[in-house]
Amino acid sequence: MEYGKQEMMYGQRAVGYAMAGILFLALAACSSDQPKPLAQPTPDQVRGHADRSFEKLKQEEQGRNAQPTAPGY
Repeated sequence: MEYGKQEMMYGQRAVGYAMAGILFLALAACSSDQPKPLAQPTPDQVRGHADRSFEKLKQEEQGRNAQPTAPGY
């Protein structure tokens, strides 16, 4: 009976070592990925976004001026 328990312990230990090895390899593989640089927008894209934002801001200001002020309570 003692032989069966000892054999089972070696089997469990081997499975534990295998799982630890797989975990180590997975972590090593993930850590080797180089971060990808972000694509820099061109000056034309920046200018276009700024123009659109400015137009939205002007429309919001015109909308605020057209609305009457609410009476105070």
